[in-house]
Amino acid sequence: MREFMAVAKALADENRVRALMALRHQELCVCQLIELLELAPSTVSKHMAILKQARLVDSRKDGRWAYYRVADDEVPATAAKAAAWVIQSLADTRQVRRDDARLEELLRISPEDLCRR
Repeated sequence: MREFMAVAKALADENRVRALMALRHQELCVCQLIELLELAPSTVSKHMAILKQARLVDSRKDGRWAYYRVADDEVPATAAKAAAWVIQSLADTRQVRRDDARLEELLRISPEDLCRR
């Protein structure tokens, strides 16, 4: 039950769902997520912590930068099924298409340059 509630909480916010959708194809630096979501760094960090607590995403540090990706190692069935459902259900929505186009622009800028902004 606790696992289910953590996943439900993580998916109950539009910005967290947008972040999960942005991560469906590749790992992203937190700076890229900040730019995409147009939120304060502390807000994005909190959203990512909730997604990570629900085991929907994994992270790694590389120097000063944190990178996130959709979780794939030792993911509980509840989280794996929820992530697959969200990704499949929302892949062709207007907001996700907008985010994909914006992300394409952001990926042309190095994470280091984005983080310096």
